[in-house]
Amino acid sequence: MQWTFEEFNARLDGLHPLVKKKALEIAKNLVMEKDYTREDAIKKGIMKAEEWFYDLGG
Repeated sequence: MQWTFEEFNARLDGLHPLVKKKALEIAKNLVMEKDYTREDAIKKGIMKAEEWFYDLGG
């Protein structure tokens, strides 16, 4: 199944492409493994992906 979280494009469009990709990966895992709602998962995914990106020096 392709997880795009299309209903959250407004939140994702302004992100760096690497952050966006990582946020989607994290959100997908949160929904599947931790039973997050899609909205909570995308919020947490974006936050974690931004932290990841800044830790890389981006």
